[in-house]
Amino acid sequence: MVKKPNKMLNLDFELVKKVRNTAAKIAEDTQEFIQQHTTIAVERTVARLLGIDGVDAFDVPLPNVVVDHIRKDNGVGNGIAIYIGNAMLQTGLTPQEIAEKVSTKEIELTKLPMGDLFEIRLLIDKIALKTVERIRSNRSERESYLQKHGDKEGPYLYVIVATGNIYEDIIQAVAAAKQGADIIAVIRTTGQSLLDYVPYGATTEGFGGTYATQENFKLMRTALDEVGVELGRYIRLCNYCSGLCMPEIAAMGALERLDVMLNDALYGILFRDINMKRTMVDQFFSRVINGFAGVIINTGEDNYLTTADAYEEAHTVLASQFINEQLALKAGIPENQMGLGHAFEIDPNMKNGFLYELAQAQMAREIFPDAPLKYMPPTKFMTGNIFKGHIQDALFNMITIMTGQKLHLLGMMTEAIHTPFMSDRALAIENAQYIFNNMEDFGEEIEFKKDGIIQNRAKEVLDKAHQLIMQIEKDGLFNTLEKGTFAGIKRPINSGKGLDGVFIKEKDYYNPFISMMLEV
Repeated sequence: MVKKPNKMLNLDFELVKKVRNTAAKIAEDTQEFIQQHTTIAVERTVARLLGIDGVDAFDVPLPNVVVDHIRKDNGVGNGIAIYIGNAMLQTGLTPQEIAEKVSTKEIELTKLPMGDLFEIRLLIDKIALKTVERIRSNRSERESYLQKHGDKEGPYLYVIVATGNIYEDIIQAVAAAKQGADIIAVIRTTGQSLLDYVPYGATTEGFGGTYATQENFKLMRTALDEVGVELGRYIRLCNYCSGLCMPEIAAMGALERLDVMLNDALYGILFRDINMKRTMVDQFFSRVINGFAGVIINTGEDNYLTTADAYEEAHTVLASQFINEQLALKAGIPENQMGLGHAFEIDPNMKNGFLYELAQAQMAREIFPDAPLKYMPPTKFMTGNIFKGHIQDALFNMITIMTGQKLHLLGMMTEAIHTPFMSDRALAIENAQYIFNNMEDFGEEIEFKKDGIIQNRAKEVLDKAHQLIMQIEKDGLFNTLEKGTFAGIKRPINSGKGLDGVFIKEKDYYNPFISMMLEV
C-alpha cells in the first residue's frame, strides 16, 4: 500500500535505531501504568461490545447507565464484564435486557450474589466472541471491496465534510467522491471530545461539524458504499476517536466499518486538557480495537505546529511520531496502519521554507517507510487571499508527491474564511490531481545535494529529536507533559478533565476483548 521511499537524506540510521529503541522504553514505562488501570470509558466500551446499546427514558445512553450504576458501589475496578456475566448467570437474560432492567432499577448488579468466576468468564467470552467475529467480518468485507475494485497506489485524496447535519454531509460526501476524493472525514461537532458520553441516533444539528454517533457512521458508510460501487472505487470513511470517549467511538467505528480514525496518544491531553492518566488508558484500548478492525489511525502531530513554530519545534513532531509509533505497536497496530501525522506549516515568508518543509516530509518518509503518513495542509498562515492560498496548497501538493505521503488532506483556498463549499473542494481536488499526475515520478528522478540545505536540515531535526527522546526517557512521559515539551502546553498530572473516571484494576478484573483482539 505504501511505496518504499528513496533514501536521499543520508540519515544516520544507527541513530534512528537508537532513538526508536529509546522511544520503545518510554512506551514500555507508560504501558506499566496502563496495565494497572481502567476507566469509565473503557468499561462503557466493553458494555457496547457486549451488545448494550440505546438510551433510557431520559435519553441517557445505556452503556453510561450500567457503568455509572456499578461506579456508585465502587465496582468499576472489577470491570463491567464481570457484573454483566454474573447477571447473565443469575437471570438468564442478555446483556441488553440486563442493561434495560438496570435502567428501571429492577436489577442491582453489585447486589446479586457472585457466581463462579470461571463460569462467568465462559458466558462473557461467548458474547464477546460474536462481536469479535462481526468486526473480523467487517474487515473481510473491506478487503473484498478492495480486491474487487483495486486500491490506489498514490496519495489518497482526503477531504472533510462538516455541515452539522448527517444527511447534508452525505450529499456533500457523495459529491466529493464523484469529484475524486478517496477518503471522506466527517468532522465532529465542536466540543464533542469533552462529552463523557456518546450521543445516540442520527443527528441533524451540530456546530463546526456533525456528532459522531453509531447511526451516523452507519448512514455514511452505506452512502459511500453505494457511490463506491457506482464509481468502481472503495471510498474510505474517517472519523475521530479522541476525547473522553476514545475507545467507545473506536468500537462504534469497528462495528460500522470505518476505515480511518483520528487516534493520537497525546492530542486530548495537549489540546483538550483531558487528564493524561485517563487518555493513556483510553488510547490503548481504542488502538487495540482499531488495530484489530484494520483501521488506519491518524496521529495529531500536525497540531503542534499550529501553536508552536514549525521551524523551531520540528524535532518535537519527530519525537512524538516515534512515541506514537511505539505506543501503537503495544496495542497491536502494525506499521501499515500507522498514519503518523505532520504538516506543511512553516511561515511562507521564511527564505527557503519549501526546502525545510521538503526535508521534514522526506525525513518522516525515510524513518517510517511502512507507515501511510498523514500529511496536513497549510492552515496557520492562510490569510484569506484565495489566490495565494491556492499556490500554498500547490506547493504542499508538490511535496506530497515528491516524498510519497499517503493520506493527503486537501488544502482549501478558502481556509480561514469559511467551511469549504463543494466548489472549493472540487478546485482543491483538481489542483492535487493535476500536480500528482504531472509530477508522479519526480521523486524517483531527483537527488539531494550532499550536505546541502535539505540534508543538513534533516540531520539537525533528527539530532534534536534524539536529544529530546533521551530527556523524555529520563523524565518519563507524564513528567514531560507537565513540563510543556510538546506544543508548549503544560498539563499537570493530577488535573484535567476525566481524572475522576480512572480506576485501579482489582485482582479479578476482566476485559475479554483485549486478549481476543490482540490474539494472545
